[in-house]
Amino acid sequence: MTKIFEDLELRRSRYGLSKEAVLTEEEVIELVEASVQHTPSAFNAQTQRAVVLFGKHSDAFWDLTREALREVAPEEGFENTVAKLESFKQGQGTILYYIDTDVVKGLQDQFALYADNFPIWAEQENGMMQLVTWTALAGAGIGASVQHYNPLVDASAAEAFEIPSSWKLVAQMPFGKAIDEVQPKTLQDVKGKVKVFK
Repeated sequence: MTKIFEDLELRRSRYGLSKEAVLTEEEVIELVEASVQHTPSAFNAQTQRAVVLFGKHSDAFWDLTREALREVAPEEGFENTVAKLESFKQGQGTILYYIDTDVVKGLQDQFALYADNFPIWAEQENGMMQLVTWTALAGAGIGASVQHYNPLVDASAAEAFEIPSSWKLVAQMPFGKAIDEVQPKTLQDVKGKVKVFK
């Protein structure tokens, strides 16, 4: 087994985060850029995009999220939601994951036979990029989780961070030094999930 599987086993949803830097901001940026650059994509489409927020910018994103949720969430239990969002603000930063829909539309026009598949493939590519990034962060000793507050925050985030209109938000990843305990993970027997023909 290679190191990637060791890092995959380390990769968990971690919610207890601190701002203490395990990697410098520059090292985090390099890690994210490498994930964007080297994650495979159908037709080499390269639809993946990312925005890395540190410090006050990361805090601002979660404040925008809180206000967007306030408009639609029931009052009962909203305090728990706010506490969760505040925990994300305790981390070093947040990565926003996007798909460039202009690239997707261009491929749909160019390869009409596969037009219905390109949005699906773009989602798959983005999921792979998230996993690559998350696994690399875990291998570096950084905790993270994947959140999905889109589309509630799409417009406010686009305005706050000058996001191109063609970029579609698909996920958010708060990250930082993990300060919570790793919880045991229950896994089903792999023998029931993999078929082999020799």
